Amino acid sequence: MRSLTFVIGTGRSGSTALSRILNAHPDVLSLNEFMASVGDAAFPEGKVTGEEFWQALFRPAPHFERMIRSGLPLPEFLYTRRPGRYTGRTTGIPALSLMVLPHLTDDPDGLLDELATAVVRWPERTAAEHHRALFDLLCGRFGRTAVVERSGYSTGWAPGLRDTFPDARFVHLFRDGPDCALSMSRHPGYRTILLLREIKERAGIDSFADLTEDHVRALPADLAPLLAERFDPALVRDRDLPLRRFGALWSELVTEGTEFLTRLPTDRRTTLAYEDLLDNPAEELTRLAEFIGVDPAPQWLRTASETLDLTRRGSARRLPPSELTELRQACAAGTRALDGQRFR
Repeated sequence: MRSLTFVIGTGRSGSTALSRILNAHPDVLSLNEFMASVGDAAFPEGKVTGEEFWQALFRPAPHFERMIRSGLPLPEFLYTRRPGRYTGRTTGIPALSLMVLPHLTDDPDGLLDELATAVVRWPERTAAEHHRALFDLLCGRFGRTAVVERSGYSTGWAPGLRDTFPDARFVHLFRDGPDCALSMSRHPGYRTILLLREIKERAGIDSFADLTEDHVRALPADLAPLLAERFDPALVRDRDLPLRRFGALWSELVTEGTEFLTRLPTDRRTTLAYEDLLDNPAEELTRLAEFIGVDPAPQWLRTASETLDLTRRGSARRLPPSELTELRQACAAGTRALDGQRFR
């Protein structure tokens, strides 16, 4: 059985760079933003046919489609940079095509066709069995031996992934709180996340499945349009969102991640601090490779070390002192959660 590792974290923590580094390893199948792309829809209960499983992988993600149609694509959307036969305006972009397949190949449409031909013929089985078969198929296609899935904003999926793949390993990737929160505040995805959370809070609901027309009518004029199929991107880009709210979000997510790791066997968990990766790339990547179960080849280590952007640290220190103090206070709970939690 191929080794399977999930890198979980807040996002905006060097995770995209880590996916590129892992993808450059000759033995690693790097599944970039796989969970963010397919979500819970690809993990139904019970058994499903190959055709049903494929539809869960193929069907465009509604929340991402709304952002594309509204002129607010995320920088992580690789397919929109080099579009193929699918577009957000007409067909919709298949879930696997948006961020997963373009990370693996320059011909995502061709790879999508290859996968479709195989997957739709698969027998009825559980989602976990289908996923294992998909990972094996991709490993065979690219000559890889270890699977590493990495999505931003992914700590909430960790318990379900642990239940679905009990033999999986987990890496908790994190970054300095104020730096990460500041990066979140400038990212359209995280700004949208906070606004959607505000909508749920105002409506008094835990899930958008419980949202009613009365709830929508009661929302402020600058929030209700975000629920439409198309909205003015300025509602997300230009809204005044205090930095402390992003600090609180960072704290919530890193606390969630550290608490999850404490419940895992010691041989199934490790942590990776972005700042440690910048300071000691060869050492940290060697440790990561050994944890994943691949050889830390010297050439790979050299190439990976050269790709890291050493300027991506300390950005929050350039904030006005009062703003930095407030942001650090908002991040304090998460910082405390991380203290002493760097499993080796």
